[in-house]
Amino acid sequence: MKPTKIVDLKTSMPKEATNMFQMVSSLPCGGGQMGKNVSPELNAGKPSWLKIPTPKSGDMSTVRKALKKNKVRTVCEAAACPNCRECFHKGTATFMVMGGNCTRNCTFCNVNFGRPDKLDENEPRQLAEATKDLNLRHLVVTSVTRDDLPDGGAKHFAEIVRQVRNIVKPTPAIELLIPDLRGRWEDLQIILDAMPDVLNHNIETVPRLYSTVRPQAIYTRSLELLKQVKLRKPNMISKSGFMLGLGETKEEVIEIMSDLRAVDCDFITIGQYLRPSLEHIAVKEYVHPDVFDMYKEIGMKMGFKSVASGPFVRSSYMAADFYEEALKKKLR
Repeated sequence: MKPTKIVDLKTSMPKEATNMFQMVSSLPCGGGQMGKNVSPELNAGKPSWLKIPTPKSGDMSTVRKALKKNKVRTVCEAAACPNCRECFHKGTATFMVMGGNCTRNCTFCNVNFGRPDKLDENEPRQLAEATKDLNLRHLVVTSVTRDDLPDGGAKHFAEIVRQVRNIVKPTPAIELLIPDLRGRWEDLQIILDAMPDVLNHNIETVPRLYSTVRPQAIYTRSLELLKQVKLRKPNMISKSGFMLGLGETKEEVIEIMSDLRAVDCDFITIGQYLRPSLEHIAVKEYVHPDVFDMYKEIGMKMGFKSVASGPFVRSSYMAADFYEEALKKKLR
């Protein structure tokens, strides 16, 4: 067995982090298990903090019936998210639209890469009906990347917002997690004009790793999208997220957090990358929960309105709480 890896947080840390080193100066990253129904190869070497937590109580049958009835899919169940029951219990769900095949082949992602499905014109209405049946207070809508569509799916996103606001009363907060639209800001404007409550676009990883992790994406283009959100709709809440454990350094993490603040991004989510299969890019490091806590503290000092940071944090985790906290701060 390989020796336990120690995470050294003192190397080139910014000044705002120096007062935290006594708390997190020597953090172990080593052995452990993660959940059942995972292949031994993917289980090997996982630390104890990555054990899948026992699902919180809650009747999932109502959720499944509503999804089946309205012919929609959630990322929550498709990805077997450990936060699934907690989010449903809080009235939050994340729907994935525009089919199940993506036009990009990111090496970390478990979404199928292949010929895109035909766009379903009924999907916005069906999604709105599912939202109504589930009595959601916060709706997150994401999609596969659709580089094959002239507008990247912008009109589809906009129609979803309109249908939800027309059908669901009281209307939940609507958060859109969108692809980069290949940098076509006129298409971004279509989405912004529909006025979602939160516009989310994930930066995913540090720029040095884009060529291996997101080979068809461009770091500066993703940053520019978030910048354009604030230039075009200054009062709209913007959000982004990224993964740890792909080989990034502490300095690089601080740098992308600084880049996100420079484009006035309001919220960030930081989670541990977990390899979906042996065909996906390997995990380089299992990051200790205390390190996630440290990044949260640094992020809040940088000026983010909210930071969710932890091994099991995903893009939509605590989305409703984030939004409501932002509203309180805005009112204050």
